[in-house]
Amino acid sequence: MRIDFHVHSTASDGTVEPRQLAKRAMVRGFAAIALTDHDNCDGIADFCGYEYDGEDSAAAEPGEDVQCTPNFDAARIAGVELSIEPGEGFDRFHLLGLGVDPQNPRLKAFLKRIVDGRDSRNAAMLDNFRKIGIEIPMAELGEYAKGEVLARPHIAQWLIAHGHAATIREAFDKFLLETSPAQTRCYEQRWHPSQEEAFATVHEAGGITVMAHPKYWRNAWRVAGPADYALVERELRRLKEAGLDGLEAVYQANFPREDVAFTIIAERTGLLKSAGSDYHGANKPSIRLGMNVEEFFIAPLMYGWAFARHGLRRPGFRDYGLQRLFGQRTLAAWRRGREFFARRGDARMVFRHRTDA
Repeated sequence: MRIDFHVHSTASDGTVEPRQLAKRAMVRGFAAIALTDHDNCDGIADFCGYEYDGEDSAAAEPGEDVQCTPNFDAARIAGVELSIEPGEGFDRFHLLGLGVDPQNPRLKAFLKRIVDGRDSRNAAMLDNFRKIGIEIPMAELGEYAKGEVLARPHIAQWLIAHGHAATIREAFDKFLLETSPAQTRCYEQRWHPSQEEAFATVHEAGGITVMAHPKYWRNAWRVAGPADYALVERELRRLKEAGLDGLEAVYQANFPREDVAFTIIAERTGLLKSAGSDYHGANKPSIRLGMNVEEFFIAPLMYGWAFARHGLRRPGFRDYGLQRLFGQRTLAAWRRGREFFARRGDARMVFRHRTDA
């Protein structure tokens, strides 16, 4: 089945509008798709509220031949991607909150703090550019961000337009990475919330916490993957106790051996398994929208999402459409998902405010 639980839109640093992402998922036969923009939920209303307009022009990307059966009932999941404290000995921890309520007061206040930190970081980076002789007016950057969260890809677009780089990749490599050459490096770190606060906030907003692209948890793992999967498993067990619910075990930039290794670790640690592309449109042109996974692989996570959204005690939950989404073959996998939450007693208190309704 085709799904994607890690997708970015123009609400952050992607190039495709939220409603167009929803349309592509429908026309291309996705069972489910999650919008997970960086540090904001601004695109969720358009994404979840989109109604198919009868045109299939959004089905294919340039150079792609799409042959599929449309699914106009594709599940659309409200999500967010957060950059949080990576932990001692690690470099980068991106957390996906899947199934969140965008209007949750605690989540909204939390995201505002993060965006304020982004603004301070952007100002510091522009000051660094000024020091190497490149003056970047904030007003011009706003034209690229179009009122959404200003991020490094928007700065990269400005650099390309003004002849300082030929591609997004070159702009990042030369100016916008922690590993950029010292003479041109304009990168600045930004504030990262703690793991515990991030987990608790996503849970209070009704969501499931999933570690995105674990291969990037350490910079040294980016090229060849982790050298010590036993270390990964130990740390993930600790994070599970702290409130982590799942792992993006299958990721489009993974090597096949990494998909296998992270899937095994997720199963051994009892974490829900997720799959995502990290789609950004033209800003990451090598990445395609959508992931093909077996139904039994993703069913437990989808059970968790349905649990969060509807609550096990709500009348009519059995009729939610499990067969429509996954078919009879995955009933055993759905039971495994149910057992995952049952083992946590009150579902780790993650969804208590939803199940009391």
